[in-house]
Amino acid sequence: MSQIKETERKSGTDSIRLSQTELTSIFSERPQNFAWFLGAGASRTAGLPTASDIIWDLKRRYYCREENQDFSRQDILNEAVKVRIQSFLDSRGFPEPWSEDEYATYFEKIFGDDRERQRRYLKTILSEEGVTLSVGNRIFGAFMAVGFCRVAFTTNFDSVVEKAVAEIGAQSLSAYHLEGAHAANNALNNEEYPLYCKLHGDFRYESLKNLPQDLAQQNEEFSRCLINAGNRFGFIVTGYSGRDESVMELFHQVLESSNPFPHGLYWTGIKGSKVHPAVSDLIRQAQDKNVSSEYVEIETFDALMLRLWRNLEGKPPELDAKVKKSSFSSVDIPLPRSGSNKPLLRVNALPLLSTPAQCLTLSFETPKEWDELQQVSRESRRELIFSKSDTVWCWGTEKKAREMFGGELASISVRDIPDNIRMAENLHVKRFVEEALCLALSRKKPLLTRTRRSSTHLIVGSRPDDVSSLDPLRKIVGQTSGIVPDLFTSETSDCPQAEQVRWSEALRISVEQKNGQLWMVIDPDIWIWPPRAREDAKEFLRERRADRFNAKYNDLLGAWVHIMLGTDERNISITVSAFKDGNGVENPSFCFGSRTAFSRKLSS
Repeated sequence: MSQIKETERKSGTDSIRLSQTELTSIFSERPQNFAWFLGAGASRTAGLPTASDIIWDLKRRYYCREENQDFSRQDILNEAVKVRIQSFLDSRGFPEPWSEDEYATYFEKIFGDDRERQRRYLKTILSEEGVTLSVGNRIFGAFMAVGFCRVAFTTNFDSVVEKAVAEIGAQSLSAYHLEGAHAANNALNNEEYPLYCKLHGDFRYESLKNLPQDLAQQNEEFSRCLINAGNRFGFIVTGYSGRDESVMELFHQVLESSNPFPHGLYWTGIKGSKVHPAVSDLIRQAQDKNVSSEYVEIETFDALMLRLWRNLEGKPPELDAKVKKSSFSSVDIPLPRSGSNKPLLRVNALPLLSTPAQCLTLSFETPKEWDELQQVSRESRRELIFSKSDTVWCWGTEKKAREMFGGELASISVRDIPDNIRMAENLHVKRFVEEALCLALSRKKPLLTRTRRSSTHLIVGSRPDDVSSLDPLRKIVGQTSGIVPDLFTSETSDCPQAEQVRWSEALRISVEQKNGQLWMVIDPDIWIWPPRAREDAKEFLRERRADRFNAKYNDLLGAWVHIMLGTDERNISITVSAFKDGNGVENPSFCFGSRTAFSRKLSS
């Protein structure tokens, strides 16, 4: 165990976090060393509901039955409907959301002890007609078909894994369910692989485990089988939250056995999600018994499986082709020649002539969550900005980073920025670059920047110091900020005080890559303060933007380009930097041209 990991364990950190890269390396050396434990998250990618989805469907059914209402499954997507249903259930003394006994309680309230009604319900909601195998499902089917996975356990009732093995490996897979549990341990002892066990049963058969008395303890035969497997294999757990107390007890029983998880215990969870205390406790106890036990953050089940599949040697080509379902081929589609005829169409994009090539990467004594990094960025007054993938990326001076993080910062190094920021694995880089670009554009100007999940904005301040610099915009729209008349925010538990809703002229900024060229796409917009009130202000927004057709929109583009450049001079290039201080790696700089893209009609 490394010195850093040992220090973390002794200091009481909930879980040591292993990178996906490290897990991939461990797994790809000998995949046969690992058994798998699958939760509902592994089937959700195939289009099936998770336990949470089923709980809400059962809540909907109970509410409609008791209150004589008619809500559909689609209505549950409406947050107001969910609040209404949950308030009713709270008034009846039902378990709190996310409590341990929520799932079992609602099954009991809806179906009583009628197993046949349970089975019919699950058969409908988990119907194979709704299954579309994702790439992660196909890869797992390939794992079992080729022998990369010998043993798997699941709490799921569905047939996703069986379907994947049949489709990818052209083999049949018979799962051991509650009615055949006695044979599972014998099959493991006799190495009759692949072995697939459904701990809670299969909706196609009579026996299911859904009610409180069922879930209080696991089937004795399956328990012996899982403990036996835990003494022979390492375990990878994916798509499972750890909420089922009886299942977690099985993992603890493995730890008390003679040879617990000889190849390690690796528990995966979605990046940014909270780790269930039962999982943290299990990992901590495993580490105390010198079991290599780690928590691994992943983007999705599909992304994890793709990583593992790509790094495995000896994949049968015919299975690889079925997993990918598509292949690359060389194409050569010539672009249309440049036109010269009217009309001339202006495009809302400015050429980015140069962008940062490098940034800092930070490593820490203990892993940093995204919320922590955002808090540090705010406390530094945006003198540090971050992105997070396998490591933490940073722009800002090394001095400032050490000042803000102190002894938590283990090391600082330099890394390259990927050329293609539009690739799926580089989308976090796109937002990182856009945030830095907006900071650079707003420096020394009466503009604010805000970054949300899908967009980054330049926003006119409500009390700009330099009003004259906004003259090009004021000449077109008049007032550039103000209040939305007679509109206040709704009171919520998080925000108990109603606020006056305000607005400001704004510019949405995005970086796009077309034909090998980076472009800064600019789109005039209106920002609503606070952002959660935007839906309430839609009538105001409609009226404010009612006359923004081609001519006025063109003028708005010109005004914003003038504000960003500080001049009306045409066909020039401007270089801007995000911060006042810092070298080329610390302080991202951008050079962009003042002439927007345009197109002409092709000659006939």
